Amino acid sequence: MSFRSLSRPNARSGMGVADESKTTFHELQRKKTHRYVVFRIDESKNEVVVEKTGNPAESYDDFLASLPDNDCRYAVYDFDFVTSENCQKSKIFFFAWSPETSHIRAKMLYSTSKEQFRRELHGIHYEIQATDSTEVDLEVLRERAN
Repeated sequence: MSFRSLSRPNARSGMGVADESKTTFHELQRKKTHRYVVFRIDESKNEVVVEKTGNPAESYDDFLASLPDNDCRYAVYDFDFVTSENCQKSKIFFFAWSPETSHIRAKMLYSTSKEQFRRELHGIHYEIQATDSTEVDLEVLRERAN
């Protein structure tokens, strides 16, 4: 068995990024039309696509509720906060969500595609890789942003 046949069945690198994914991210980043965007890998198209967007009024809890309990996802969240100097700031967080209960194949697929996808999203300030809710607690964002 060749090396190629060993690595190919479980995870494919070279995942494409749908134009809609890039456009939606830019809308979040520049126009502030979304609070968050959740992305999923569409294996039939071999690309990362938008699964869900949250309007600017949605909360962090709304965002967390949009992440599946048993499957991997990528997401970006526009985090607004006030600094200790009382300045209003905004930072964009990239999430690599890979719950422990998700299938190994999904974990491998998302893991091998993450860097390529992230390179398409210019303007990410922080990255969080999470496997459970404690790793995406709002306090984690506050600590990272300050």
